[in-house]
Formats: sequence, structure tokens, C-alpha cells
Amino acid sequence: MTAHKMRIDQQLQDSLAYIRRFTQIQPRIGLILGSGLGDFADTLENADKIATSEIPHYPPSTVEGHKGYLVFGTVRGIPVVAVQGRTHFYEGHRIDQVAYVVRIMDLMGVKKLIVTNAAGGVNPYFQPGDLMIIVDHINFLFRNPLRGPVVPPEPRFPDMYANYHPPYIELLESIGLELGIPLKKGVLFVSTGPSYETAAEVRMVRRLGGDAVSMSTVPEVLVARARGMKVAGISCITNLATGISATPLSHDEVTQIANRVKNTFQKLVRELILRMDKTD
Repeated sequence: MTAHKMRIDQQLQDSLAYIRRFTQIQPRIGLILGSGLGDFADTLENADKIATSEIPHYPPSTVEGHKGYLVFGTVRGIPVVAVQGRTHFYEGHRIDQVAYVVRIMDLMGVKKLIVTNAAGGVNPYFQPGDLMIIVDHINFLFRNPLRGPVVPPEPRFPDMYANYHPPYIELLESIGLELGIPLKKGVLFVSTGPSYETAAEVRMVRRLGGDAVSMSTVPEVLVARARGMKVAGISCITNLATGISATPLSHDEVTQIANRVKNTFQKLVRELILRMDKTD
């Protein structure tokens, strides 16, 4: 056993022991909530809220709009854990730290994960306020949280086929039709940030097959898939990307649009949780 692996294993156990002091909820589904979307965690029933800044070894969230809590609770009796304020690579964390919470979730028994983010629209048919089902991703972080010594049960060479579980994509499409929520589908392109993409980079993204651009999500999905979790992904299109939008981009715009659609987003996610819990 390498020193690196021993360190990660011990860190995870330290984090888990601290969390268990404050909640006995055994979550079956995990949620990672993106910029402006964290209010969903406040709707959980029977909630136990833990500041991530107090959890040993947990990387702090420093971005405005990311509160920095793990919220354990239930949705109509289904036990879940929600990350209210994720961490990002551009904050200066190592890439494995960005996905640290997914390893904690796995140790707690989470086998189904919902990842969400705020994203810029590259597809010309998208508009701010659209919700996009993520069907695949392109990793331009050029970094992988699985690099380095293997951390069991993660395999050395995990398969990346169907990263976003096809039955969950179908579930989201069905829910959208039934609830009257129009949903887009697309490929998420992820780069490091924190600067927004240039107009030339946006044209490149489109030619490579990306429909939306973000600065998050992929590290968590890579670790989740390596650990056998099944993943559903939703992007909130909060702005049009540079060169498509006629105005400069800002984080305020991102959070304003996310806030505008939060009720629709919450309705969609709540129903997704109810159906995911009954679906393999």
C-alpha cells in the first residue's frame, strides 16, 4: 500500500467519522448543485446541515453563490445528500480534491448521483433559462482526478461508456414531457476557467461537438463512474457564450438566470429523485 493511498484512505475515514457525528441519514442518492442552484438543498425534509469548512480534509468552496454545506435529508422519504456549494479546480484545489466529495458519498452508500451546473450556451438553438440534459462531455481540463496511485475500488482504467446513464436520460425526457418542462439535450464542454471562453474558443467548442460550456462537473463524474455510480446530469443554460451573446458575461448574470428558473429546476430534480430511486 503506497503512502499516497494510505493518506487518501485515512482522510476519507476522518471526514466520514466527522460527518457521522452530525447525521445518521444513509443517503441513497447524491446531488451536486451548481452555481445559483443550491437552494434545492433547503427544500429537503428532516435536514442535517454540515458546514464543509468544518469537515476534516474537505476542500473549501470560495465562490460567491456556493454556500459550502453538505445537506442530508429526505425527498418524500428517500434519503439523499446534497452538496450546496461545490469546489472547483480554478479555486486552486488539486483535481482529486475537486472530486473528494464523491468518494465520501460512495463510502456512505450513494450509488446514484445527480450532477448539475450553470453553463454557457454554445448551441445556437439554446436560450438563457433552458435546462439541458447532459448526454456526454468533453474534458478540456486536461486533468483527471483518477491520475496517480489507484484508490480502490476504482480500477486503473475505468470505462467511460455511457457516463450519463441512458435510463436516466430517458427518465428526464419523460418527466419533462409530463410536467410540461421543455428540455434540451447536449454535450457539455468543460475547461479550467475562471475566465470565460473567447469567441474563437466558443467556435472551436461548437466544431468539436459541444453544446454548452462549463468549468465544473467532469471531475466528479469521472470519480463517480470509476466507483460504479450511475449519473444523471443537468445544465442550466444561464447565458449565451462569448461571440453568441452581444453583451459581456458576468457571474451576476449566471446567478440571476439560475434564480429565475429555480422553481422549474427544483420540480424537475425532485421528480427525478423519486423515479431514480425506483430505477436501476
